[in-house]
Amino acid sequence: MYHGYIRTAAATPKVKVGCCSYNKEQILNNVRAAHANGTDILVLPELCITGYTCGDLFGQTALIETAKETLLEIAEETMDMNIIFTVGLPFEYKNKLYNCAAVLYKGKILGIVPKTFLPNYNEFYEMRWFTPAPKEGVRVTIGENDVYFGTDIIFNAEGKIKFAVELCEDLWAPAPPSVRHCLAGAEMILNLSAGNEITGKAEYRRELVSGQSGRLICGYIYACAGDGESTTDVVFSGHNIISENGIVLAESKLFENGIVYADTDIMNIRAHRRKNTSFRTDGDGYAETYFAFSPNKNENLLRFVDPHPFVPSDESKREYRCKVIMDIQAQGLKKRIEHIGCNNVVIGISGGLDSTLALIITARAYDILGKDKKNIITVTMPCFGTTQRTHTNAVKMCEALGTTLVEVDIKNAVMTHFEDIGHNCEKHDLTYENSQARERTQVLMDIASRYNGFVVGTGDLSELALGWATYNGDHMSMYGVNNSIPKTLIKYLVKYVADYTPKPLLKEALYDVLDTPVSPELLPPDKDGNISQITEDNVGPYELHDFFLYNMMRLSFPAEKIFYLAKIAFKDVYDDETIKKWLKNFYWRFFGQQF
Repeated sequence: MYHGYIRTAAATPKVKVGCCSYNKEQILNNVRAAHANGTDILVLPELCITGYTCGDLFGQTALIETAKETLLEIAEETMDMNIIFTVGLPFEYKNKLYNCAAVLYKGKILGIVPKTFLPNYNEFYEMRWFTPAPKEGVRVTIGENDVYFGTDIIFNAEGKIKFAVELCEDLWAPAPPSVRHCLAGAEMILNLSAGNEITGKAEYRRELVSGQSGRLICGYIYACAGDGESTTDVVFSGHNIISENGIVLAESKLFENGIVYADTDIMNIRAHRRKNTSFRTDGDGYAETYFAFSPNKNENLLRFVDPHPFVPSDESKREYRCKVIMDIQAQGLKKRIEHIGCNNVVIGISGGLDSTLALIITARAYDILGKDKKNIITVTMPCFGTTQRTHTNAVKMCEALGTTLVEVDIKNAVMTHFEDIGHNCEKHDLTYENSQARERTQVLMDIASRYNGFVVGTGDLSELALGWATYNGDHMSMYGVNNSIPKTLIKYLVKYVADYTPKPLLKEALYDVLDTPVSPELLPPDKDGNISQITEDNVGPYELHDFFLYNMMRLSFPAEKIFYLAKIAFKDVYDDETIKKWLKNFYWRFFGQQF
């Protein structure tokens, strides 16, 4: 186990129906391949020792006994392999036959789990041969193995991972056993399946597996029978899926027997369960099989690490997300305006990303309310660092949206303040910068009083996390529309509006805002009139900080794991030392500001 990751796999071996010896070799080939790839847990399909479509052959004692002998042979031949795996077989108990999953590790059979829900419709008539799982588990003997036989069992791999098993139809039932399993403490569900393939079923199966892993906050490994099972009536596709907490990590192509791998994050699962107060575990009535387990330490991570976790990489999903986020922002502001019975709001407009988004959201809120956007008082406050570029864009946007534009040049006021406190205006330090930021806020607050309105704040989530704001300055407002929006997402929200607005003047201004460096513009421009104070030169790249923020707050990962993931996500962008530098800076700023 490396940083909490368990390597998982789902495999579909080629089978010959009723030929246990052939199937054993195919199963072992898959186990060996998965073991060589550092796999910790492997799931193989339902009844894979005999084949699922044996039909009335399941009534033959020879097949049942051979299946049990084959299971023991598989256990013996894998005793030197550090891999947990499952196989499916028919198992007889007290003259009743059960469709079962056997869990094996290092030559031992850890347990036998019978199927709870047996299909008896269309092409599946399992109840003709099999009996549903008994209500209570018992101890049974298989070879030299004294094992638990029943459904209510948690396999505890020395506390490193807890998992449970269900079989095919169990997942499709109204009350799947996996619900009880996870509430009893299982962090991963292993499903041995032999679901057939019909048009549209693969999509539903994917949604079912990912949805179950999301609802139960667990990892879910689903292994399905393949083309060796197919008959004239039923076709099997070998559709294997590995999902974690609602996200599909790996998925096989249909009709291609093979193995899919993914590294499941147990640390992530446990963090989400801690935060979810409605997820309450209760293991009463469950047996627990505890066994010593040494996870493989795989440093090559088999999963995608998104460098921009706040921003969907898929364009269509991103556009949908942008619309929903902006609707949420606008509806929240609209309710605030309604609640206090206010007609006017005041926004400081700098021509930067944050104030641009705040202006757009405010205009949307006024459209929803049916109010005149002239009641949006937009204020530009040029001072020492203001450039012609940002000022022009600010004016264009206000004109395009039809707001009331007020310009207050604050240079003289700030200079007078410098004289009052005895500060040398040639000394461009924090006093120089903060004095401007606080003057801006004073102007906005007083204009809000004049218009009997309130100030809409522009600061974003990333700035709040890093403390990149002036206390009693731009961190203050009556309503902050961007407080929960990270910097990396803001530019996509602005771009979404720029792409779809029918107003040419607004489109032109928005695209230029997107192309403008992020800056508080508190230091004088360079000799060419360009922005000289680049925020990311001081606090670091926002894409790194947002990555750190997401993984620390959303996923509760420790710094070591975040560093490990950042090196993967940004391997072609930043070297290790640069990532480490800004990670230290992030923690220093975050804890200094928040606590």
